Formats: sequence, structure tokens, C-alpha cells
Amino acid sequence: MKLKPLADRVVVKLMESEETTKSGIILASTAKEKPQVAEVMAVGPGGNVEGKDIVMYVKVGDHVITSKYSGTEIKLDGEELTIVRQNDILAVVE
Repeated sequence: MKLKPLADRVVVKLMESEETTKSGIILASTAKEKPQVAEVMAVGPGGNVEGKDIVMYVKVGDHVITSKYSGTEIKLDGEELTIVRQNDILAVVE
């Protein structure tokens, strides 16, 4: 099943964070922070949202940094995805 986000929304898949610290300490899954780097899986069309013209600056395949507690988490076909608004994306990783 494919998702087609509406308006200024973007579907991202969070990338796994490292499980060991620089000093070699292995972190339990409960001690790890939510990753902020994600891969863009789908992008909405943008357009006029709440009276403002929105241009979409990200594209499928981009790696982005999202706000820490933003978006709506969903599970689709066994994959955990997050739907965020474009303004919750802080930067594109190049």
C-alpha cells in the first residue's frame, strides 16, 4: 500500500540510531532517544494551505532532520512511518 500525503505533509521513515556510545557502552532500547534523522518516503503537493502558498522543498529520497517530538506515527505494511508537516523539517542532510 502506498501513502499519498496531502497539502504540506511529508511521510518519513526514521533511521536507526546507534546502539553504542563513543566509549563503547551499549544502550538498552529504552534508554535510546527517538532518532531525528529520517528518509523522505512521500511528499504532498504543497499549494495553498490555510491561505498561504506552500512550496515543497524536500523530495523523495532526501535525508532530513525533523523536530524531536513532531508528527504522527503510523504502522503500514509492517513499516513504522511518521507523517510530519514540512515546517517540522529543520534541515536536509547533504
